[in-house]
Amino acid sequence: MIEIKVPELAESVTEGTVAQWLKQPGDQVNKGDDIVELETDKVNVEIAADEAGTLQETLFEEGDTVKVGEVIAKIGDSGSGNNQATTEKAEEKSSSKEEPQEKKSEEASGSEEQTEGPGRPIASPSARKYAREKGIDLSEISARDPLGRIRKEDIIEHESNRQKSESKPAEPKQQEKKQDDPAKPVERVKMSRRRQTIAKRLVEAQQSAAMLTTFNEIDMTNIMELRKRRKDKFLDDNGVKLGFMSFFTKAVIGALKKYPLLNAEIQDDEILMKQFYDIGMAVSTDDGLVVPVVRDADRLDFAGIEKEIGNLANKAKDKKLTLGDLQGGSFTITNGGIFGSLWSTPILNTPQVGILGMHKIQMRPVAIDNENFENRPMMYIALSYDHRIVDGKEAVGFLVKVKELIEDPESLLLEG
Repeated sequence: MIEIKVPELAESVTEGTVAQWLKQPGDQVNKGDDIVELETDKVNVEIAADEAGTLQETLFEEGDTVKVGEVIAKIGDSGSGNNQATTEKAEEKSSSKEEPQEKKSEEASGSEEQTEGPGRPIASPSARKYAREKGIDLSEISARDPLGRIRKEDIIEHESNRQKSESKPAEPKQQEKKQDDPAKPVERVKMSRRRQTIAKRLVEAQQSAAMLTTFNEIDMTNIMELRKRRKDKFLDDNGVKLGFMSFFTKAVIGALKKYPLLNAEIQDDEILMKQFYDIGMAVSTDDGLVVPVVRDADRLDFAGIEKEIGNLANKAKDKKLTLGDLQGGSFTITNGGIFGSLWSTPILNTPQVGILGMHKIQMRPVAIDNENFENRPMMYIALSYDHRIVDGKEAVGFLVKVKELIEDPESLLLEG
């Protein structure tokens, strides 16, 4: 029998959630076939079979939490699945007829092995395991599953309700109806593991960093005219469109070189000055915000940056990002403008100490001199930074440098 265990996921990831079983008990499995998809704090990971055989048993249900090193499934030799199932049923039948003394004593002590069968509750493997550990009789559990299958969550809820009823006095009836008002229907949706992690990290960022945001605005006239002139040839030469993100990436790198504290992080009582430029690009997905990283962006040309951004965006959309795509990063860029945001205060992607927020390009009247105004395509930009190591002077100077480089895009060839 081959055990399928949760592999080492990443240095900071110790557990995951069973998102989807890709094979079911009885299915033939080839070496390298994906067995299960796990959702971790950052990405989804597929676990493959090391050997060929028949999937005998899955030990956890979809939605269950599993830890690194834990056995989650078992694979037997090809064709042995049905034989083993038949053998187990025969043994169970024989055991029920003979009623050995050791089983009677086990039942008397309150520990039980719940199996599916006439007169016995139908329960998932994880539910049976949990019930044995807690000494709970599954016949006392009410299943929420329409088919009557008891899950681990049902047992946890049953135990929680029992403890509450034992520890708390009865409340007035008018208070018991707070969550049961048919005139005010609600729907409860469990947060995904990734959404829980995002929420936790955002709160931690605001609580652990002395976060402050400063703003500026950019006249996008020159960069839009340059892009209009060059976009067709750029696409023909490189097979990728010339977007704004490559310009802003180059401008950020140029500004980071002048203000290196924004490319650092705090470790205990030391400042870690990073001598590389791995730029995170915030990407919105159906499962939440992720920040894949463009590695060594200072060594890439405009086409290289656009290709890498497109590649990471496609992987995020298809849920193919790896932990390596997300780890590290020295500075982050987020573009709320693609959703129409005109103004925002981005939250730090800790432990980084700086994040640049781009916004919607909008025509606004701009004073050319004391007498003349022109309508220009303008963009507000925002820099959120950790005031513990970055002073206001540096933060403002950083934004001014980004503004100067974008408004004079040819200079990006020299400074970006």
